Amino acid sequence: MAYVIGLDIGTTSTIGILIELPDRVVGVASRPVTLTSPHHGWAEENPAEWWDNVQAITRELLALEGTDPAAIGAVGVTGMLPAVVLLDEAGTVLRPSIQQSDGRSGREVEAMRQERDEAAFIAKAGNGINQQLVTAKLRWIENHEPDVFARIATVFGSYDFINFKLTGKRAVEQNWALEAGFVDVARGELDDDLIGWAHLPPGAIPPKFASHEVLGTVSEEAATLTGLRAGTPVVGGAADMVASAFGAGVQEAGDVLLKFGGAVDILTATDKVRPDPRLFLDYHLIPGLYMPNGCMSTGGSALNWFIATFAGKEQQAAEAEGISTYRYLDRLAENRPAGAEGVVILPYLLGEKTPIHDPDARGLISGLTLSHDIGHLWRALLESYAYALRHHVDVLNDMGLETTRFLVSDGGAQSGVWMQIVADVLQQPAQCLTGHPGSCLGVAWTAAMGAGLVDDWAGVTAFVGHGVTIRPDVSNRAIYDDGYARFRALYRPHASP
Repeated sequence: MAYVIGLDIGTTSTIGILIELPDRVVGVASRPVTLTSPHHGWAEENPAEWWDNVQAITRELLALEGTDPAAIGAVGVTGMLPAVVLLDEAGTVLRPSIQQSDGRSGREVEAMRQERDEAAFIAKAGNGINQQLVTAKLRWIENHEPDVFARIATVFGSYDFINFKLTGKRAVEQNWALEAGFVDVARGELDDDLIGWAHLPPGAIPPKFASHEVLGTVSEEAATLTGLRAGTPVVGGAADMVASAFGAGVQEAGDVLLKFGGAVDILTATDKVRPDPRLFLDYHLIPGLYMPNGCMSTGGSALNWFIATFAGKEQQAAEAEGISTYRYLDRLAENRPAGAEGVVILPYLLGEKTPIHDPDARGLISGLTLSHDIGHLWRALLESYAYALRHHVDVLNDMGLETTRFLVSDGGAQSGVWMQIVADVLQQPAQCLTGHPGSCLGVAWTAAMGAGLVDDWAGVTAFVGHGVTIRPDVSNRAIYDDGYARFRALYRPHASP
């Protein structure tokens, strides 16, 4: 028997999975993560907490069935992208990580846009000049924390840091390097000019590894701390959203995954490199493929905010019935007509990433009257994310990419009301997934491939089932076409706070 461990360094939790090849999930374990925001727009975490979590999780996984550490054939690590972790020469973390959702570097982005032709940059680096770039975050550190900047010896991401703690090797995974803005996509290599634009010292970006490439093995020190066997192969790893989409079955042109987590993501597969400033470009985990994708700043996080801010009475009513507040509000929304009787919401509550890339964007409620109630508002909020996904689909189609099979996953996909709205707005069937544990599965299978334990990328789909397919209601097409047009018309670039 061969086993593999996959670790997910997520924004709100660290998750580990132990799989037995070829198709059995032995178990999953998790630990919470603390996200801090010491100033408006900041998002930071403590990398030491991730490593503490990994140590606890690996021991818990090994204990599930008394698994012999020698039976673990490989380890893969995935995580949020592109977090920024800084080390000095001795390997000490210099400051808290700057997370992918951090919005502090708007001025640096504007300055960078004045320095380079963005079209030329996109053609070379594959992604636009926006706050997702690690260069923008490093420019902020240079401007505001010069003492920290002067001590930087290594810059890499969340899962790169865990790989470093596991193996002692400083390396970056290919998608962190690509979204960071340091890869020449035509050559597929780190580019000295792009790295130099971040004003980094030579060698600060360590060697780049493919997701499935073995970069090192578990060290003696890490083995003592984690319970793993020293010498266990560790692969390059994976961006969390790419690993999740791969595990969900997005492996051919036309496949699309819609992820309804704390943020809403959309990902597809292609064998063509088509950089576009509106979306992000990543490598697929399958060599030779790419994964254009979009990520909104909010999703489930906005639903949580709505409940905490407006739905106190509904929370009490839901508790009295013994159901979740989400289900209670969904029931209200289901009894409101498609289009929420004219209420349209812009869900740009943390600015917005794709496809508008506007950190100054703000949320907005339009069409509200005294005849509307919280059911209308909840439905309009659900519809707003469906409209935003349609905007992304329009961009993908405009890029010449197919969008023919829609898969839906994560917590929000459990809402039948929300998924029906999505199917109606897109006028496409939405295939619900079952048993998908998320990014940790995708990276575990990637580790198995890299270590030579399996030989078929498609084998990962054996772990994930297909549930109900939600089909669009064609009678709502005209209503949602009109709602979408209104949604698109509401946004104005750089809206005032």
